[in-house]
Amino acid sequence: MHELVSQRGGMSRRAVLAAAVAAGVTATAVATPPGAAALPTGPAAGRADGSARWFTDPARSVRPKFRWWWPDGLVDPDEVAREIDQIADAGFGGAEIAAVHHSIRDKSLLDTAHHGWGSGSWRDGVEAALRRAVRRGLTIDLTLGPSWPVAVPSVTPDDAAAAQELAHGHTAVAAGATYRGPVPAPVHEAASGVRAQRLLAVQAARVDPANSTRKETGLDPDSVRDLTDTVTDEGLTWTAPADGEWMLISYWQRGSGQQPESGPHSAPAAFVVDHLSAAGTTAVTDYWERHVLTGSLRRLLKAAGGAFFEDSVELESEALVWTARLPEAFERRTGRPLLPCLPALVLDDSDQVFAFEAQQTRQIRHDFWATVSDLFNRHHVGALKDWAHSLGMTLRAQPYGLQTDAIATAAILDIAEGESLGFKNLDDYRCLAGGRDMAGHTVLSCEAGAYNGSAYSTTWDRVLRTMGGAYAAGVNQTVMHGFSHASAPEAQWPGFAAFSPYNGAPGYGESWGPRQPTWRHAGDIAGYLGRVHAVLQSGTARADVAVFRQTGYTATGIGASWFTSTGVPLGWTHQFLSGPLLDLPNATVSGGRLAPEGPAYKALFVEGDFFYGSAPTLALDDARRILGFAQAGLPVVLLGAFDQALTPGVPAAGETERLRDVLARLMALPGVVRVTEKTAVGDALAELGVTPDVRHSVPSTLLNAHRATADADYYYLVNGKHAETVKPPVAAIDHEVTLRSTRGRDAVPHLLDPWTGRVVRVGRYTQDGRDVTFRVALRPGQALVVALGRPGLLGDRHGNRPHALSSEADEVLFTERGLTVRAAAAGTYRTRLSQGRTVTTTLPAVPGPIEPGRWRVEVEDWRPGDRPTRTEKEHRTLTLDTLLPWSSIPELEDCAGIGRYRTTVTLPGDWSAAHGAVLELGQVADTFRVRVNGRDADPVDRLDPVVDVGPLLRRGANTIEIEVATPLVNRLRVSRPEVFGGLARQEYGLVGPVRLVPYAQRTV
Repeated sequence: MHELVSQRGGMSRRAVLAAAVAAGVTATAVATPPGAAALPTGPAAGRADGSARWFTDPARSVRPKFRWWWPDGLVDPDEVAREIDQIADAGFGGAEIAAVHHSIRDKSLLDTAHHGWGSGSWRDGVEAALRRAVRRGLTIDLTLGPSWPVAVPSVTPDDAAAAQELAHGHTAVAAGATYRGPVPAPVHEAASGVRAQRLLAVQAARVDPANSTRKETGLDPDSVRDLTDTVTDEGLTWTAPADGEWMLISYWQRGSGQQPESGPHSAPAAFVVDHLSAAGTTAVTDYWERHVLTGSLRRLLKAAGGAFFEDSVELESEALVWTARLPEAFERRTGRPLLPCLPALVLDDSDQVFAFEAQQTRQIRHDFWATVSDLFNRHHVGALKDWAHSLGMTLRAQPYGLQTDAIATAAILDIAEGESLGFKNLDDYRCLAGGRDMAGHTVLSCEAGAYNGSAYSTTWDRVLRTMGGAYAAGVNQTVMHGFSHASAPEAQWPGFAAFSPYNGAPGYGESWGPRQPTWRHAGDIAGYLGRVHAVLQSGTARADVAVFRQTGYTATGIGASWFTSTGVPLGWTHQFLSGPLLDLPNATVSGGRLAPEGPAYKALFVEGDFFYGSAPTLALDDARRILGFAQAGLPVVLLGAFDQALTPGVPAAGETERLRDVLARLMALPGVVRVTEKTAVGDALAELGVTPDVRHSVPSTLLNAHRATADADYYYLVNGKHAETVKPPVAAIDHEVTLRSTRGRDAVPHLLDPWTGRVVRVGRYTQDGRDVTFRVALRPGQALVVALGRPGLLGDRHGNRPHALSSEADEVLFTERGLTVRAAAAGTYRTRLSQGRTVTTTLPAVPGPIEPGRWRVEVEDWRPGDRPTRTEKEHRTLTLDTLLPWSSIPELEDCAGIGRYRTTVTLPGDWSAAHGAVLELGQVADTFRVRVNGRDADPVDRLDPVVDVGPLLRRGANTIEIEVATPLVNRLRVSRPEVFGGLARQEYGLVGPVRLVPYAQRTV
């Protein structure tokens, strides 16, 4: 057990983080939305009666949400209530109210004096939203201030509570020369509105070229001397020693003067608060308490059960982020004063200016940012979370932007959030997932769909592809970017859009809602995402390996050696842990697993610190903890020269020797393997007997996430990639996959279709103990969900019936009639059953594929109306002998809207109940719905547009209708050419080829 006070005199990270996490764990219940009591709230709701209701009709609490952009308080309460209804009617679960209006050039039109953020009109709008949300069972979240970063109107740039920076000035002094003059002024002037700056210190240091880098001037750390006491009203007089060139450096503490993005949003204008001090957080909470939270608003917030939200921490300064008590905190944490270290820390427009010897510089910078991380987590995140809980709310935030330990912050937050725009690959999400799961939280959120330059051209196809990989990396809540309030000054058709135009061009997509033709099918998307969320919020997350990070940054795109490039394509899963997580209550080892009641990692992987030259470093406390884990039976793999390890920060006397002694004891254990090459990591795991829960013999783009409940293992499988920038593009996959059950040897695999909500037992698979193997074929971006559990799981009626081990037929599946073989050609097919016997099935003649030759198309062309929020719909009808994108049809080339395609196919007279067919749509953009003979088919997987229409067909003539909805950009190209005219026409509509592919089937 670690003492509560560290050797260096400060509160230990265990005490800080564990206390903050405990405060969050006890408050998770407040996240359940009101009005949701009649809806299933998770697997437990349906488990009592063995049903799949929690999956079929997912609760509002797990359904996707929207970032809801308002032009500050210039909103109409009646329109606000209508928009809540629109979101609810489309099947979404909530919204986050955010004051964002980058598209409005003339901010004076917003009349912030009367309609600013936090004003009476803003509060009226919020109350209208909350009242309607409570009635509809939606959750409403609120940003902590207007736009981002967090700011309030009660703070001025010179206040102690305002965001601070440490600016520097410098001048060179030749050997033996005397400097007489003013203290060197800051290299950058203070921001507008900043009137005060305080001289913190003046130093002199000898230039040491041996320590210089390409961008940094090298200094001798032993030469640094403090000249602050020699400063007078007349300035500074100092004579340099004769042993080389010297540098005079001044340090000035002042407000950064930063305002929230695209302001002003209020009157008086808001300024960003200090994110590292109690004063900064108090300024936020006091403003809410005194100026925003009326009695009725408090009651509504508690009833709505939402969250306060903070966007990524984008503190902008040309100098070093600062807070008044940073020197004190640094010395308390490290046992050393901060001021002699300042030369290695100061920044000039984000670039380091000076450097000591490389290793010492790295260690100083590590200690500084670790101190900043402590202050941020304690005074900002922890304090805001406690305040949110006092109001019956939770705290959701994007804990990155500064060089702080975002992994540790994710453990403190009720809900950590990442983003599809800023995250470079899936390892950025895996960092936050490690913090979430080690702390015992449930949700990892994602700001999704913010594509630059894609306003009104974003397709749901693209969103689904983006989110597929994110879900595999731990995300299980989607906050769509976004939904704009209907109207605002300067808005043009189809209404106010927060980010479009953006600097005169199409902005960040998207503004969803009824203004979009695809909104007609949004319920299918909401249902799909909600079911995926329901599965991925069930039980506890499982991951194969914990990857230790000495520096817990995220949003960097930096992954893990071997695992990211080689392990993931073979089925391995991993998450990242940082030092503070090793001290959480869950950080215990049992049965060879770390955090056995949580992610249950099978091994710990430690490598050099990527953020500091891949140096093999470990803090002494972390090394001791890892030694304890290994002694308790956790396999450990070390990559690198850990026999020569160093501390991440500046070591205390004898600390390096103690560290190496601990690591020597660690590496002597039989369950620990040290390797020197990345390629040897897989062999090391095999040597330790560690295998992944998901395996496939060929490297693949198949990604997976695993959740374990009391009665099932849920696997989310997706054919995805790390990021949209990864090349080459993902191709279709078709290979066998083995999943492992943690429930026992009688696990039965079930497919959970997130598009329809149906649950059906897998018809063909093999089983070896706890391992189940079956074939997986997925198109790019496509996903499937598998549950391994007892027979009859989720109300499945096929129970212990035999399944197929192999078959000559195209497919073997369970249908309402039982185990069924299906093929596209007549013949006799042999099927080997799990009982050991082989059965034969004869199928009748099957018609060949049918490709319709003529289509009648009715197009509802959406055009600007007589006001920004009004859409005119012009109807066009035409006949096509060949399917083409609208952009290639002269009558439709500039159209956007809804197209309804109709054709007739004739089936032969011997068509019977043994026949069916799948309808392949080919290329179709964007959303769509299918009807056959006047009856709706099931919602169709957008990324694999093939639907089984067998039950809807009949012999003779059959009418097929396909309704397609498009984005608006093709119309906006011509209606608003000054913004969208530079874009090429997009290929929308039904392009095909469309084929009806018959099959025959019979039960075994």
